[in-house]
Amino acid sequence: MAAKVQGAIAAGHPKTAEAGIEILRQGGNAFDAAVAAVLAACVAEPTLTSLGGGGFLLAHTAQNQNVLFDFFTQTPRQTRSPNEVEFYPVEVNFGTVTQEFHIGLGSVAVPGVVKGLFHVHNRLGRLPFAAIAEPAIHYAKTGVEMGSFPAYCLKILAPILTSCPEARAVCAPLGQLLQPGEVWHAPAMADTLTLLVEEGADAFYQGDLAQQMVRDCRDRGGYLTQADLSQYQVVERSPLMTDYRGNTLLTNPPPSSGGALIAFALGLLSTVELAKFGFGSVAHITLLAEAMRQTNLARADGYDARLYEPDVAKRFLSEQHQRHYAQPLLGAVNKWGSTTHLSVIDGEGNAASVTTSNGEGSGYTIPDTGVMLNNMLGEADLHPAGFHCWQPNVRISSMMAPTIVLRDGQPEIVLGSGGSNRIRTAILQVISNVVDFHMPVADAVHSPRIHWENDVLNLEPGFALESLGDRTAFPFDQQVVQWEQQNMFFGGVHAVFEATDGTLTGAGDPRRSGAIAAL
Repeated sequence: MAAKVQGAIAAGHPKTAEAGIEILRQGGNAFDAAVAAVLAACVAEPTLTSLGGGGFLLAHTAQNQNVLFDFFTQTPRQTRSPNEVEFYPVEVNFGTVTQEFHIGLGSVAVPGVVKGLFHVHNRLGRLPFAAIAEPAIHYAKTGVEMGSFPAYCLKILAPILTSCPEARAVCAPLGQLLQPGEVWHAPAMADTLTLLVEEGADAFYQGDLAQQMVRDCRDRGGYLTQADLSQYQVVERSPLMTDYRGNTLLTNPPPSSGGALIAFALGLLSTVELAKFGFGSVAHITLLAEAMRQTNLARADGYDARLYEPDVAKRFLSEQHQRHYAQPLLGAVNKWGSTTHLSVIDGEGNAASVTTSNGEGSGYTIPDTGVMLNNMLGEADLHPAGFHCWQPNVRISSMMAPTIVLRDGQPEIVLGSGGSNRIRTAILQVISNVVDFHMPVADAVHSPRIHWENDVLNLEPGFALESLGDRTAFPFDQQVVQWEQQNMFFGGVHAVFEATDGTLTGAGDPRRSGAIAAL
C-alpha cells in the first residue's frame, strides 16, 4: 500500500483496520480511529486483546505534543495467601517451543483498557463515542469470519479458553472451538459495548459488572476488590525519548521496561556501522544476537529492581553505562504473548501507536458479557521476583512498547508489536531494517527475524543458513534453533511509514495475520 492518502492504519486483523478507516472516513482523527480499532480488535482478535486487559497508546499530535497514555494493568491493593487463590499452570505449544503460563482468578490484575480508551477519547478524540464504538458493535452482532490465524490462536490457547463454563460459552458455544471459515458471533459483547456507550467507563468499574467481578474474586480465589476497580486511574507520561542515527525515538517509559530495553539495544547497535554488513549475514545476526544478550545482562544487573526510581531510564541509557555492554559488539565484528498492536497516521499530522493485551487470558469470563479478564499476575516475564511477590497497588511493568520514530520532529515510522518478551527484539529489528538497511516498511516487517534469550538463538527461515552451521562463527556459545517457517513467536509488528513527500505506506505482519487499510 503506497499512495497519497488521507490516513493509513496497520493492524492485526482486516476488521480492526477497517474500523479505524471508517472512523477516519467519518471525519475522525487518528485517535478516534485508534480507539475504534481497539474496540474492534476486542471482537475480531479475542484471543489477543480484551476489554479486560491493559495497554498503552503513544500519541503524537499535529501540534507536536507527545504523550504516552498508560492504561496497563495494576497490581491489586490487597494480597491473599497463595493457598487461597485460584492460580495454576497451563502449557501453550507453538510446535517448536512450549511456554508455560498461569491462569485462574488469582492471575487477574486490575484491567485498564476500558478506562484508557475513554480517557484518550476525552483528551484527543473528536467524534461521539457512540460513533466510534459502532463498528465493533456491528461486528459483534453480525459476526466475524474465523480466519486461519485466529483459529490457530484458539487451538493453541484451548487449555485456557475451555477452562471454565463462562469461557466455554463464549469460545466453544457448540461444544468445540470454532474452525477456519466459521463465523464468530459475540452478542454478549455487543450488549457490553452498548452499555459502555450509554453509561461510560463507570459501567465497568463501578456498576453491575464491577460487582460481579468482585464477588467472583472474593468467592473463587481472586484478588480484585471494589477499591481496585473504582480507584484505577489512567496515567499520562512523557515518552522515553532517545536518538538512533539522527532519528528521534519515542517509546514507552518506566515503570514499563520494554521501551528502555529497545533504546538500550539500539544504543549498542549505534556503536557499529551495521549497514556495511549484508542483511542476514553471520556478522549481522551475530551483532543482533550480541545486542540482545548484552541488553538482557544489563536488565538483570539491577534494572528491574530500580524501575520505580526517578530517572532510572536516564541512568540506564547513559553513554557511560552503555559503554561496558557495547564492548562485546565491537569485538564481535573485528514465545507467544496474547498481544496485538495497531498504528495510525492521519492526514493532519496526528499519529497513534497502540499496544493492548489480555495476557493469555485468565480463563475467567465475566458472565453474560463476552469479556475475559487478563492473567497479568500469571506472566513470569512480568514478575521476575516470582509469582505472588508483587508490590501492591503499582503499575505492572510491561514489555509492550508502542513506538514512534520522528524525522525532523514529524512521524516517520509508527510501530509496535505483540509477542511477550519478543516484543522488543521484533521492534528493534524492524527499526534497524528501515534505518540501517533502508528497507521499505513492508520488507522491514516481512524480513526474517532472530530472538536471543537464555543462551538460545532462535532463527526464522530466510537467512543464509548454510553459513550458520559453523558455531565458531558466533562469539559466544549457544543453542541455535532454526524454525521451519515464520511464526507469531517472533512478534507481530504492524507499522505505518510516512516518506518525506507525504506518501504513506503500511505493513501488517503476516506472522499475526496483519492487515492494512488506507483512506
